[in-house]
Amino acid sequence: MPAPLEIALLFGGRSGEHEVSLRSAASVAAGLARHRVRPVLIDHDGRWFLQEGPEPRPAGGEPVFLAAMPTDEGRLRRISDAASALRPDIYFPVLHGPFGEDGTIQGLLELAGVPYVGAGVAASAAGMDKEMMKALFAAAGIPQTAYRVVRDLPQERDAARRLPDELGLPLFVKPANMGSSVAVSKVKRTEDLEAALDLALAFDRKAVVEAGIDAREIEVSIAGNEEPEASLPGEILPDREFYDYDSKYSDDSRTELKIPAPLGPEATEEVRSLGVRAFRAVDACGYARVDLLMERRSGRLHVNEINTIPGFTSISMFPKMWEAAGVPFASLLDRLLDLARDRHARRARLRTRYQP
Repeated sequence: MPAPLEIALLFGGRSGEHEVSLRSAASVAAGLARHRVRPVLIDHDGRWFLQEGPEPRPAGGEPVFLAAMPTDEGRLRRISDAASALRPDIYFPVLHGPFGEDGTIQGLLELAGVPYVGAGVAASAAGMDKEMMKALFAAAGIPQTAYRVVRDLPQERDAARRLPDELGLPLFVKPANMGSSVAVSKVKRTEDLEAALDLALAFDRKAVVEAGIDAREIEVSIAGNEEPEASLPGEILPDREFYDYDSKYSDDSRTELKIPAPLGPEATEEVRSLGVRAFRAVDACGYARVDLLMERRSGRLHVNEINTIPGFTSISMFPKMWEAAGVPFASLLDRLLDLARDRHARRARLRTRYQP
């Protein structure tokens, strides 16, 4: 077994998904027990706090910063005197939503020249921004439901009033850059569309409006770099009208997870194939979860979205689907660490100077 690593676990973040990140970080820290985990809380104001012990806490710690230059070798330095507080072997971001899953933290880690778990800058940005994501899926020929993008501009808000006629009802309205079903609305009446757009646009400058279909919710986990692999798929049976925030995270949620999903062999392979195609379409690496919709009548599959930092809570689908495929949680985390270090080593070999 390889030697234990010093891991800086980044969690929290400046996002509406801050609380979800706290839950994910606790699960990841427990799964990395054989390593030396040092939690780094990023609070709602974007401040970094290095915490003692392996267990992430919602507050407290030594204020630190990461210098954006490879010569500092990824050290976390104290704000008080710039002295080195920690030199991790690798960074593990467990940050959901903007300023964590969208390429921003990945850009800082790239500038610092450190290995980190998960997708790179471009894939993270595309995976977070649903407009960009859907455009890449379309270019790759990946099936999707009909959708429109609405920006917070008078002319676009006015044009949005015609969407119930264009796309039909119901509609799903969501912020373009958000996850965990934050600010997502199901619109069943035309008169409710305006309020749904108001809610979505309070969290982002643009909203995605999708045609609602009668469908089963299918998910699949992906892991790998140049040769990604898919887990067994799972199915979500929400305890309410759709898989909203409370259905995902409420303590009284009765949402059912069926792993593996009750699908035939052909449908199972199609889900896995579409998952890998979606992963490659955004040029992801490391890991991701791909969400699909399967029409109940026809069985036709549509890719809904890709999550480049999926939930890692005790009830999250990403680790559960790999567990069903025979990969236990701790082994999965070690695999992600290996993928991150391999990607970093490959990038380090690239030339940075051109001499004709």
